[in-house]
Amino acid sequence: MNICILDAETLGEDVDLSGLDQLGKVKIYPFTPKDGVIERIQGCEIVITNKVILDSSNLPYAPSVRLICVAATGTNNVDLKYARREKIMVCNVAGYSTPSVVQHTFALLFYLLEGLSYYDSYVKTGLYSKSQVFTNLQRPFWELNGKTWGIIGLGTIGKGVAKVAKAFGCKVIYYSTSGQNYNADYDKVGWSELLQQSDIISIHAPLNSQTYNLLTYDSFKLMRPNAILLNLGRGGIVNEFDLAKALDQDLIAGAALDVLDREPIEAHNPLLKIKNPDKLLITPHIAWSSKESRQRLVQEIVTNIQGYLKGSPRNQVI
Repeated sequence: MNICILDAETLGEDVDLSGLDQLGKVKIYPFTPKDGVIERIQGCEIVITNKVILDSSNLPYAPSVRLICVAATGTNNVDLKYARREKIMVCNVAGYSTPSVVQHTFALLFYLLEGLSYYDSYVKTGLYSKSQVFTNLQRPFWELNGKTWGIIGLGTIGKGVAKVAKAFGCKVIYYSTSGQNYNADYDKVGWSELLQQSDIISIHAPLNSQTYNLLTYDSFKLMRPNAILLNLGRGGIVNEFDLAKALDQDLIAGAALDVLDREPIEAHNPLLKIKNPDKLLITPHIAWSSKESRQRLVQEIVTNIQGYLKGSPRNQVI
């Protein structure tokens, strides 16, 4: 049985892929450009992809493909309608990155909240060694204890963040983007209430018709001037032009993003040109990617393939 991985580079060189070898003949490609997909999937029964697009532009030329394993939770890079029509099974992986994303949420917050970039530079550039006092109070920060943490999307990751925030002494409130979720452990509030009451707002929601462009300039006008926004959901949830404007006008204190509307970031993105870069922290979609998380992801893919081979599919989307 032929198996190919189209973009192994997205999994990292430090993960162990040997579990796939027992399942068939495996071809590993670090990255596959759009015009190279057809050639590489032809003759394969199982195709593993993270972000490479599989749709009607390439799948018809590879009738051997019977299983697509998406190395992620989201499956928007696969034409599910086509897969369903052609009886191609599609499996994803869910829940593998929760500890990693929760951890990165707080890493982003503390780096921004406590001005760590400024203080690190203050010491390493020699300014501290010239100081007459033992400390530096140029970037005052506040404690989490007693503050209100608002969560957009109280799913598995959102609940993980809520648990840690509560341990720091935060009051946790949440907004359900679907309007259907309810959790008795935390206060469910309306959209305006979440914006007006929260000192920190973290996003852990999927991108869909209900969340696209959810945070706009009007949203930022309702937020507290000391508020910090964290987006670890999807880039399209936050209007980046409006966020840049809000930061420049001091409508909020800062923002930290791990996801963007276009990835990699475009050179003309307005967030790269804000007046005070210290108010903004951007990481290149790494929240999910602890070594343990990536290894769990690979193991889940192996288990998904084993389920397919045994006739007992798991994590089946189609």
